[in-house]
Amino acid sequence: MSSPTSAGDELTVVHVVRHGEVHNPDGVLYGRAPGYHLSELGRKMADRVAEHLAGRDVTYVVASPLERAQETATPIAKAHGLDLAADRRLIEAANIFEGKTFGVGDGALRKPANWKYLTNPFRPSWGEPYVDQVVRMTAALGAARDAARGHEAVCVSHQLPIWVVRSFAERRRLWHDPRRRQCTLASVTSFTYRGDEIVSVGYSEPAIDLVPPHLRGAKGPKGA
Repeated sequence: MSSPTSAGDELTVVHVVRHGEVHNPDGVLYGRAPGYHLSELGRKMADRVAEHLAGRDVTYVVASPLERAQETATPIAKAHGLDLAADRRLIEAANIFEGKTFGVGDGALRKPANWKYLTNPFRPSWGEPYVDQVVRMTAALGAARDAARGHEAVCVSHQLPIWVVRSFAERRRLWHDPRRRQCTLASVTSFTYRGDEIVSVGYSEPAIDLVPPHLRGAKGPKGA
């Protein structure tokens, strides 16, 4: 039986994967709306991430309930012979502009009635508060850590929640310029825990060669 000290020193890694490219020909901010699936390219991205993680000691795979996250997680779970779990705490951030195109000249921003939602970028006023995202994502990552103690877990989620919980773990402010998020399509943000404490955060882009040039870097597509 392990002593409390050795148990507290146990290392567990939770890899948080952003889903692959989504089929979204109308260019809407799809958010939490159902029915948005990976594109053919997105499926290739998912396969690439599965290959990247195939040699890892993964014992638990969980994803946001949205189709694009479940479809990204499926080949990862299959590669390790694991059942795929769902956790609503990994879901995309809520956004008042869901289902709309978003732009000044041709989208929701041209309507004065929507301007009131842009008054506070620090909360933010247009959607789910950053603090609320941190609370639910921290809990989801903690549950995955507990399910894979001493091994590795994979959580598939969405750009904004991943970036916000990473910012919290790295002690950065939560409000930010969306263009500066380091969380491209099919990227892997890895949280290493010693016991229950995050001791390091890593980042990799195993499918970057598949990501269209205009989507590389920090900024991602609508809906994230």
